[in-house]
Amino acid sequence: MLKNNKVAPTINATLERERLMSLINSMADGVIALDQKAKIVVVNGAALNILNVNISLTSKSIKDVIKVIDKNNQVVNIQKMILDAKKPVSSRDLRLVYEDGEMINLLLSISPVRMGFGKEDTGGYVLLLRDITREKSLEEERDEFISVVSHELRTPITIAEGNISNVEMLLEKSNIDNVTIKDALKQAHSQTTFLAGLINDLSTLSRAEKGKLSVEVEPINVHDLLCELTEDYEKEIQDKNLELKTSIDPRLEALSSSRLYVKEILQNFITNAIKYTQKGYIMIGANQSDGGVEFFVTDTGIGIAKNEQEKVFDKFFRSEDYRTRASNGTGLGLYVTVKLARLIHGEISCESELNKGSTFKITIPNLS
Repeated sequence: MLKNNKVAPTINATLERERLMSLINSMADGVIALDQKAKIVVVNGAALNILNVNISLTSKSIKDVIKVIDKNNQVVNIQKMILDAKKPVSSRDLRLVYEDGEMINLLLSISPVRMGFGKEDTGGYVLLLRDITREKSLEEERDEFISVVSHELRTPITIAEGNISNVEMLLEKSNIDNVTIKDALKQAHSQTTFLAGLINDLSTLSRAEKGKLSVEVEPINVHDLLCELTEDYEKEIQDKNLELKTSIDPRLEALSSSRLYVKEILQNFITNAIKYTQKGYIMIGANQSDGGVEFFVTDTGIGIAKNEQEKVFDKFFRSEDYRTRASNGTGLGLYVTVKLARLIHGEISCESELNKGSTFKITIPNLS
């Protein structure tokens, strides 16, 4: 009887292992389980296909099995990357290099296996591998298309916008009082300006997602920058019968960052505030913060519903609010803003209450 009791758990353990291996092998993604020293314990068929091997990899060190390079063609120390992972991490910017020099784009996810809840020690690691070469190729084609289209459209749009603007000024100075012509020109100018903004957003987005945006750090006089912005938008705000307010911390010191990106971020905040505010005021301001400056733009506009506030920085997101849909927009402006903010290590936040207004903030640290 005692002998049977010993055999039963062994059979059960074997069955459980076989079930687990069947489950792992049925997965489309490559799965590799490693021990604490990054040696292979389990590998499924999909992983063997991705690695292009047909031999047993059990007990081999992961660094002897996988050779990967980053987007700058630098060899990545895969073992160090795994052992340094204290929480689940993933990367889409790696390429797997085969012995014959061929490469594929690789999605690599690393998940440490904890020995127990709240414990820091790992019982090993689980790697998830996926060949994303086709996905990357489509992304590159999309980015190239956006880049070409935005480049080709910029010149005719600029010429059209300039000519329409000149005609508008001539009509203003002349004695011609043709309301129909003025309204038509106003609408044409508005749509052309919208297209120009869209092209700029697409161009910036394309360069950001290709990693081609560089940061040129320079000292920024925050007071002068905010004064420049208020001058730029004063007429547009007054034309909507809105009040323009400023709130500038007198203790502000020079900020060391990219003036170009800081200004573009604030411009996006301000144009959004103007677009969605019909009465009240718009306030542009800045406060001193630890190691940097906190900028903010507050409005008394239509606000953003709570269930949509987490989505406002998503690509192509536009609110379902009918008042938002009534105006032109692509849903790219705030997404591009987040991309620029990351380049200068800025942290963006949004506070809003429906029908009362919104405040967009960005805290920007001094860059060395």
